[in-house]
Amino acid sequence: MKKIILSSMIIASMMAFTSCNSNKSEDSKDVAEEQNEQKFEDTKVEDDTEFAVAAADGGMMEVKLGELAQTNGASSAVKEFGKTMVTDHSKANEELIALAKTKNISLPMSLSDDKQKKVDDMASKKGKDFDKAYAAFMVDDHKEDVDDFQEVAKDAKDPEIKAWAAGKVPTLQHHLEMAQSLKSSIK
Repeated sequence: MKKIILSSMIIASMMAFTSCNSNKSEDSKDVAEEQNEQKFEDTKVEDDTEFAVAAADGGMMEVKLGELAQTNGASSAVKEFGKTMVTDHSKANEELIALAKTKNISLPMSLSDDKQKKVDDMASKKGKDFDKAYAAFMVDDHKEDVDDFQEVAKDAKDPEIKAWAAGKVPTLQHHLEMAQSLKSSIK
């Protein structure tokens, strides 16, 4: 009898432990990268798929932050910039989704943990504090985006991904200029 009770308790503990672990949600970006590794491992476009995943993650973050700018920002310039980010990055995200579908590339369906932390941090700010933090972040983020997209536009193996990235560089450069102007206007 003691063995049965002990066995039942061990099994119950294992089931409880397993169910706790299964509730932990996986990072959507990591899942997409793993799926792409399985599909494109050892192919010349593996780096291109990694770029597509990162671009999708970054694009979703830009939209979320743009929405926050419209609600948490104090300045009309910040709100207008946020509106532009939502419009432009939503369009780019839709184009990337369509392109990825034709290439059988898996994209994240939600923000990565890293990008979500940045959104959460920004969401905790309001008014002028938000404006300063958002403008500074947009400058840094768009500098990085311009560099990444220029590199892919030059070095990508897949011609359609290469062309898509090249087509986004002028818009990203314009966003960077807008963000720099916005940052300098907020003191």
